[in-house]
Amino acid sequence: MNAPTMSADARRQRRDQFLAQAGWGKADLRLLAGDASFRHYDRLTLDGKTAVLMDAPPPMENVRPFVRIGHLLKGMGFSAPQIMAQDEEAGFLLLEDLGDQTYTRELDAGGNAEELYALATDTLIALHQKVPPSELAVLPVFDDARALREVQLLLDWYWPAHFGTPAPDDVRAEFVAAWQQVLPQREAAPKSIALFDFHVDNLLVLKGRAGIEACGLLDFQDAVLAPVTFDLVSLLEDVRRNVPWDLMTRMIERYLKANPGIDRDAYLAAYAIIGGQRNTRIAGTFARLLKRDGKPWYQRFMPRVWELIAHDINHPVMAPVAAWYARHLPPSERGAISA
Repeated sequence: MNAPTMSADARRQRRDQFLAQAGWGKADLRLLAGDASFRHYDRLTLDGKTAVLMDAPPPMENVRPFVRIGHLLKGMGFSAPQIMAQDEEAGFLLLEDLGDQTYTRELDAGGNAEELYALATDTLIALHQKVPPSELAVLPVFDDARALREVQLLLDWYWPAHFGTPAPDDVRAEFVAAWQQVLPQREAAPKSIALFDFHVDNLLVLKGRAGIEACGLLDFQDAVLAPVTFDLVSLLEDVRRNVPWDLMTRMIERYLKANPGIDRDAYLAAYAIIGGQRNTRIAGTFARLLKRDGKPWYQRFMPRVWELIAHDINHPVMAPVAAWYARHLPPSERGAISA
């Protein structure tokens, strides 16, 4: 069980005890990053060495999945950060510092996109080949019920923000029915582990390492069992980065060439379904971030969200969803929304 919420002072004291016991009590501590959750990260510096402190306060956060998946990845030869010390009850982890050179920074500095995306794709290929069935059996499943809940964020938040009124019941019923036709067809593709947030902000360039070890992995605590297309969609259909269509195609072909036993048509259908589901969810999420949370800056990504949705629903397997969009949210009704 997670510990109850501590006061700020009590949590700071528990943190200091944890660091002292780990031999890092005298380290200089500076904020490294926060994310969309309650977690934040600090970089520790001591005698010329560095480490990273993950602070994930219970009961809002639970570090146990990160620990389990991190040990799994390290054991298979991937560059997840080594866990140097842990206090699971309080939500503190002391992690190996893999540096700051994310894929985002490397690409922005002129890094070779073809090579970087090929390395990330090869990492997924190796991951799906190496992960043992016993580990897959204990992962949470990204099932149709979850996928259906997520796409309805579009109706919960984008629709009223755009049209000024809630989505009518018949429009919602038609939307749900369309997705219920489409989602089960993901099952034709094989399943494996999906790290869930496999994108350029969570991948690191580790230039002192070779092969797939040169791809550092972060933020994998939400790993699920899903079709093998899941993480490649996250990587290539990243709304914050306009990955060229031809590069996307080459990476998909790279994955398929390494897995000749996978039915090509089933793979491409699952890719389109997962892409359409993911980007529909994101359109709703960005509207919620604006209207509920007062975060307008995500709206700058909305043109790319709609571009990706149009691309995904163009696949024949997505015909029921494409028909719904054509009737109720045609291109003229797709765009950024204002505060």
